[in-house]
Amino acid sequence: MYTGFLKGLSHTYVNPVVYHLPLGEQSATLNEWLGKTVHLRFLGEMQCTNCGRRIKKTYNTGYCYPCVISLPETDLCIVKPHECHYHLGTCRDPGFGDEYCMIPHYVYLAVSSGVKVGLTRKHNQWKRWVDQGAIQAIPIAELPNRKKAGELEVALAEHLPDKTNWRKMLKGEVEQVDLLGLREEVYSYFPEEFKPYLLKEEEWAEFVYPILESTEKIKTYNLDKQPEIADRLIGIKGQYLIFEQGVLNIKKFTGYKIEISA
Repeated sequence: MYTGFLKGLSHTYVNPVVYHLPLGEQSATLNEWLGKTVHLRFLGEMQCTNCGRRIKKTYNTGYCYPCVISLPETDLCIVKPHECHYHLGTCRDPGFGDEYCMIPHYVYLAVSSGVKVGLTRKHNQWKRWVDQGAIQAIPIAELPNRKKAGELEVALAEHLPDKTNWRKMLKGEVEQVDLLGLREEVYSYFPEEFKPYLLKEEEWAEFVYPILESTEKIKTYNLDKQPEIADRLIGIKGQYLIFEQGVLNIKKFTGYKIEISA
């Protein structure tokens, strides 16, 4: 039995990906639970993932309201990088900006529910791709900071999706793509100012996920409405546990105190 506050799934990057569920000082290796009935219970407590205060409602996946309106990692520019305002002197925490935003970022192509364009900090790309359930991915440009990467992403999003259809991703209704060939086409969409930043990687990343069976049932489990789950675990992909009767987005319930066993 494992008990603690949810913080999301972590990964070991092998094929298939190995998933871990950290709960306090403990960590469960979830691949070992495949094929078993998992018992999960929400214990009715929530905790801000930043300051640790007990709360009745979480904001922005795991924060209390005071933190969500004050932390740099919950600012609007995190989801809209092209609106970064560091250069205006209005960053919520310039130290955070120096460490996480004013550093090299990749713009990439990934195949999750189809081909999409996205961005991530350099050296954080594997975590980003696995969290999105990508089966293939390749960086196509390296930009000097997050704002610049966001501007290129917006330009490319006029030609490619920049969102993942999580239902298709979980069903596995995705075909592999000739990423190198597609990349050449995407290069033609680059505005002139971004062409000096393009990358010519010759290899792409591929990911295999621990899935025993495919599922057509994309019913979602909601711990607020159904605090107890007892279901057979048949797969893990992205931040989702895939059961026979439904799926649970672990990241969505960051800050919820649970007990879990198999």
